[in-house]
Amino acid sequence: MTATGLDPRVVLLVCYASFVACNTFAFTEEPSERAGKADGYCSRVLRAQSNRRESNNEFRLRVEGDPESYQPGSTYRVTVTASTPSYFRGFTLIALKEGTEGDKDEDYAGNFQIIDEEETQFMTNCPPAVTESTPRRRTSIQVFWTAPPSGSGCLLLKASIVQKRIIYFQDEGALTKRMCEKESLYGDATDKPLLDCCACGTAKYRVTFYGNWSEKIHPKDYPRRANHWSAIIGSSHSKNYVLWEYGGFASDGVKQVAELGSPVKMEEEIRQKGDDVLTVIKMKAQWPAWQPLNVRAAPSAEFSVDRSRHLMSFLTMMGPSPDWNVGLSAEDLCTKECGWAQKVVQDLIPWDAGTDSGVSYESPNKPAVPQDKIRPLTSLDHPQSPFYDPEGGAIVPVARVVVERIARKGEQCNIVPDNVDDIVADIAQEEKEEDDTPETCIYSNWSPWSACSSATCDKGKRMRQRMLKAQLDLSVPCPHTQDFEPCMGPGCSDEDASTCMMSEWITWSPCSLSCGMGTRSRERYVKQFPDDGSVCTLPTEETENCVVNEECSPSSCLVTEWAEWDVCSATCGLGMKRRERMVKMPPADGSICEAEVLEVEKCMMPECHTIPCLLTPWSEWSDCSVTCGKGLRTRQRMLKSPVELGECIEELEQVEKCMLPECPIDCAMSEWTEWSECNKSCGKGHTIRTRIVMLEPQFGGDPCSETIQRKKCKIRKCTRGQGNSDEKRRRKEQREKRRSKQDRAEGTSEHPGCRMRPWSSWTECTKLCGGGIQERLMTVKQKFKTAQLSSCKDRKEIRACNVHPC
Repeated sequence: MTATGLDPRVVLLVCYASFVACNTFAFTEEPSERAGKADGYCSRVLRAQSNRRESNNEFRLRVEGDPESYQPGSTYRVTVTASTPSYFRGFTLIALKEGTEGDKDEDYAGNFQIIDEEETQFMTNCPPAVTESTPRRRTSIQVFWTAPPSGSGCLLLKASIVQKRIIYFQDEGALTKRMCEKESLYGDATDKPLLDCCACGTAKYRVTFYGNWSEKIHPKDYPRRANHWSAIIGSSHSKNYVLWEYGGFASDGVKQVAELGSPVKMEEEIRQKGDDVLTVIKMKAQWPAWQPLNVRAAPSAEFSVDRSRHLMSFLTMMGPSPDWNVGLSAEDLCTKECGWAQKVVQDLIPWDAGTDSGVSYESPNKPAVPQDKIRPLTSLDHPQSPFYDPEGGAIVPVARVVVERIARKGEQCNIVPDNVDDIVADIAQEEKEEDDTPETCIYSNWSPWSACSSATCDKGKRMRQRMLKAQLDLSVPCPHTQDFEPCMGPGCSDEDASTCMMSEWITWSPCSLSCGMGTRSRERYVKQFPDDGSVCTLPTEETENCVVNEECSPSSCLVTEWAEWDVCSATCGLGMKRRERMVKMPPADGSICEAEVLEVEKCMMPECHTIPCLLTPWSEWSDCSVTCGKGLRTRQRMLKSPVELGECIEELEQVEKCMLPECPIDCAMSEWTEWSECNKSCGKGHTIRTRIVMLEPQFGGDPCSETIQRKKCKIRKCTRGQGNSDEKRRRKEQREKRRSKQDRAEGTSEHPGCRMRPWSSWTECTKLCGGGIQERLMTVKQKFKTAQLSSCKDRKEIRACNVHPC
């Protein structure tokens, strides 16, 4: 077939001739005018004139999870495989925007990332393309590919295969994958990320986290005893602050959440961002990780956004795990129409924080040095991974997050009209009245308010009532069953028309000074403006003094502010609550930091007999579940009496992490290599084999044993005189080592029946460390008629090198 007979849509193929003689195949270059356009960038597009096969099914290009569309900026694992017993020697992989020819920079879509440099590399004459590093028989290769940004449209991932002297390529079929940009999953929210927001006013949202990480859905190695979600931490923030993002590095706060499930450092980092943060988002930990919603409500929290702080991020740890989390990063709630998104629903898969190298839920602590970038977990990461799938399928989501708008405040400027649900949500009173009714008194709901007793603007009364259904403790009086409030006739309001409705105070900002007395502030916003259009005069900001570190001498250490108090340990009666802070800087003089980092105080809940669920005190904590390293401990409590009404949903068991000295790690070594060839061609010699240290011993583990072994070998007896001749040759070689390079070059070695050239120099070691091999050769220079076949031939010696551990 001639070059003109090739399909003009084929853009790029492997030039296997870069490793073997180029005349193995017949190649032609593109016409010079096209090459001129693409000079310096894939300017030499080579095409094969060998046997061409269309629609070949022996080879396949696959994107992990077989998606029909791509998420802009997301990273995918791409594999090229050959079905048994087929194989291929070379390949090329490219990604092109649909309808382009590949002769311009902008024709290429996304970026490839090399996984194994011994297998793959970027093409020298076409940097966007990936090809093999060394031509050899192989059945699969894999690379990472990061999708292009939003607005790139559809694209083609294309592969070509070299098998023997045949190049396979396809514009449609198993070696081409067409993918189009994924449509937005965020309702009327803008594409991520929308850096500038044009919405007006503020909006309030409720975020709800539904854990779906269960033994039924994720059965492989599922941790039955200790599975949990850590406390959720996040914030609504501006584009100037990034809590975490794929491709970035985890901060200290992200690392503590990822490895320990502790939100303290993360919350400190958030609060230090000042005006870049509007609301801190916090939700309780969940033990165990999954329960039906009729047993335990899904955790939720409310937060607000405005024009400058319209992004929302959060994260929570999967426990136990090395450093695996789920969450949202910079979720934009501002819409293209200058409004606020009504609802966002997102399924979540776990991601790796890059701070620990463990591969399974309960892998021992193994810090990643250097720290890796944050990335999503995949089903092909490691065979021991609980999400491993040899077929490379998509990971089943472990959680779902729902973000719903519950109110909007201030003048709105979006052009999309509200629906009925929006109006109800915006005008509904968000804060319910506090109910001081004892829990031993079981009432029906309040009836609607009656009509006002006055039909004029004179003050009257209106009434509502409820029924007492049960009184569990006769010693505790139950409040009234009727309620009255003043009122006036229609059109007459006793409420001041200029009253402002304000939000609750947002939590205090960090103290302005890290040592000594400073100030801190908190804010609130107007939830509802006065009906008469007047200006709200109520303060929207409060300031007070604060002291973080009383002493500021060189012998004192700097600590953070106290975190908020944990919930009381008891649900009734006397309990304990605690709060923590962290050391920011040890004393400058090197002394020990004596500042308290933990405070515990008593807390009083309602008397236990006033609630239907009566519990015993918590038992003592059990011993740690392990004798070394990171483990868990538990404590329990029991029901004291039968539940009279409904179910008791109080937890009866708690689990927390415990840390003992690190477990010893024994030395791990590779398998022995095959024995080398005997270093003598006759008589007694020796042969060697090597192995390398895969893992150095740590924390008192078993030390490493030998990395090289030697044993005797004897091929055959040497002929008469040959042994003496060999001995003379060895002595001569030793003398030659002491001579100059010129003497060694001119030296010769005699053997019965032939004249030999001197030994060649030793080849480079096959490995830089861990045990490699070097070779040298002695070739025949002149062969005499009396030469014996066994004594006059080329010779080779082998020795070990670079046996030190890697």
